[in-house]
Amino acid sequence: MKRRKKRGKKDSMKRGIYVLPNLFTTVSLLSGFYAIISVLDGNFQYAACAILVSLLFDGLDGRIARLTRSTSRFGVEYDSLADLVAFGIAPGLLVFSWALVPFGRFGWLAAFLYVACGALRLARFNTQVTAVKSDKFNGLPIPAAASLIASTVFFFYYLGYDEDTKHITVLVMIYMLSFLMVSSIKYNSFKDLGLLKRRPFSFLVTLVLVLIVVVAKPQIMLFTLFLSYALSGPVTMIFYQRRKAAEKLSEKESEVLDP
Repeated sequence: MKRRKKRGKKDSMKRGIYVLPNLFTTVSLLSGFYAIISVLDGNFQYAACAILVSLLFDGLDGRIARLTRSTSRFGVEYDSLADLVAFGIAPGLLVFSWALVPFGRFGWLAAFLYVACGALRLARFNTQVTAVKSDKFNGLPIPAAASLIASTVFFFYYLGYDEDTKHITVLVMIYMLSFLMVSSIKYNSFKDLGLLKRRPFSFLVTLVLVLIVVVAKPQIMLFTLFLSYALSGPVTMIFYQRRKAAEKLSEKESEVLDP
């Protein structure tokens, strides 16, 4: 039996891998690597832009794999490694060089904590990919956390801050993002949007309006969108907990009134 399993693995590798989705993953990895190079050169806005480009191609590779029925274990593992570079190391290095250096030990510890929690988030996702519902993420996805860091850079530049900045809110944000990534707070995956299916005309109009607003003020709107998504998990959790508490209280009151 063991020999058959080994032969099966070898045969699967001999048959090759799916090129198209892994090519998109490679472009995402390339953008993440370029972000690192840009940080080393001091071009923080270029680095932030490269991280957002990685987000785009990271979203495309999975959808292309599902549409073409070319999903594979190799693709999942390769995607996780690319995500660690593009959304873990690159934004961690970016936020440290851009805003956390003046904080000394607390700064580099925050950057390392972000990278470590991002790696843990990816490892947990790979082990729970079949156990968690596809419409929900368990914890804040690392691409969303990295995109919030990148959009924060654009937002601060828009407000007129210099090349290097020291702001306590950035330090607090990194610690909060690290916690949210490894938490059990549920986030919407937006996989049920069904963009390839028939939708009401108003749905398309809404998407066009959102696109126009983002293009009009990208520095503000991208930051607002990614921040809203990061906060949506805790806000939704608090809302459901309060609603459950209210339901339990009403049940107890009904039991008292109707013994």
